[in-house]
Amino acid sequence: MAIRPSSFAHIVYRTYRFQQMLDWYTKVFDAKVQYQSPVIAFVTYDDEHHRVALLNMGIVIGESDARAPRGQPGMDHVAYGYRSLSELLDKYLELKAVGVLPYWCIHHGITVSIYYADPDGNQMEFQADSYVSNDDANAFMYGPNFELNPIGVEFEPEEMLARLRSGEGEAGLLLRTEQLPVSPIRGSMMG
Repeated sequence: MAIRPSSFAHIVYRTYRFQQMLDWYTKVFDAKVQYQSPVIAFVTYDDEHHRVALLNMGIVIGESDARAPRGQPGMDHVAYGYRSLSELLDKYLELKAVGVLPYWCIHHGITVSIYYADPDGNQMEFQADSYVSNDDANAFMYGPNFELNPIGVEFEPEEMLARLRSGEGEAGLLLRTEQLPVSPIRGSMMG
């Protein structure tokens, strides 16, 4: 039986009007800002760690280039949640078996995420939450490690799967311990 996501998690927008968009989303959804830097902001309107993320293209790209669609404002990706890291990695294997491979795998800290693109280039994130409760995820977002590296640390799904199958517990794999920053241009947000 095919593995399906358990939830729709969030949407990410690219924008050259970062502060205006942030103001609009917080006002329209009566939302709060979970984290904000000059490059990215995470917003929520419920107990989820974030429902909307805004990527400041003025910082990441600079001036807009009409020939580069990913440099344009618009939707960057949608995210789907899976029940566990094991389920996420099983989905990776299921898709790999039919020739669908991810273009980016990153441990964000609040999620372990595998990114795919459809034939038109629409991007999607398949994720497993790193924390059991949103309070714990929010605490991580407010902490110093997230401030140092809000994007995350890349990983190889085959290596993570091998670690899981060798008996290493999900709990240890879900916690992001490495703090090496990844350029926001590298992954789905620009990748």
